[in-house]
Amino acid sequence: MPQQGSNLPDFRAAQLEFSAHIRHPDIYPRPADVEPRRMKIYLELFYNNIENFLANAFPVAKKILLELELWHDLVREFVHRHASTSPYFLQISQEFLSFLDARQRDDLPDFLLELCHYEWVELALSVSEQELPEQTVNLRGSLLEETIVVSPLIWKLAYRYPVHQLGVGFQPVSAPDTPTQLVLNRRRDDSVGFLVVNSVTMRLLDLLEDSMTGAQALTLLGDELPEVNPDTLRAAGVETLELLRDAEILLGTEAEN
Repeated sequence: MPQQGSNLPDFRAAQLEFSAHIRHPDIYPRPADVEPRRMKIYLELFYNNIENFLANAFPVAKKILLELELWHDLVREFVHRHASTSPYFLQISQEFLSFLDARQRDDLPDFLLELCHYEWVELALSVSEQELPEQTVNLRGSLLEETIVVSPLIWKLAYRYPVHQLGVGFQPVSAPDTPTQLVLNRRRDDSVGFLVVNSVTMRLLDLLEDSMTGAQALTLLGDELPEVNPDTLRAAGVETLELLRDAEILLGTEAEN
């Protein structure tokens, strides 16, 4: 009499055969003991679910790759080859990024990885559980004289390509000489936006994240840029601070207890 669990190796083999066919039906044959009609249902559910998650996460990338007739081929390769480390649906897009980073294909646009990262950051910000500190912020406080509160829901990014401009109608074949620097953030209404910035503004944000007033940050920035006229730097700095507050990258200043 067979012992309990003695059929596990055969069952495991059946699982592997079944999953291999689902991952890439053009390469691995359908298990002989599974009815074609039922197998077709599994195939469509599995692929369509993953493709739908990726399409929602990377809408611009999908449009470009569909135009190049590469989208479904790439999704199928991801399903077939990538060994995902997370079981969560929300992390499928992050797994796709890891797949793209490790998988070099000459037929893919050079900007694809950066574009997908940019689109993934938008998704990551939109689903982040981080909350904005509304109760401890003076929305209209003096950005020069009071300690500034930088939004915790920002990502400071630099790309070789202008990822915010890429689309079916704009696909540069090589990166421009000047990198693109962006600050992405989630606003109070939960919408995700971005601001194109330069290296000076990016450095100003770095300083402000150390909890200081706008005047203190501009003074330190002036020390780092002795070639810039102090009055010119201060005037431009005040304008930039207000621009960052309007974009809700700066939330305001620390409220008094």
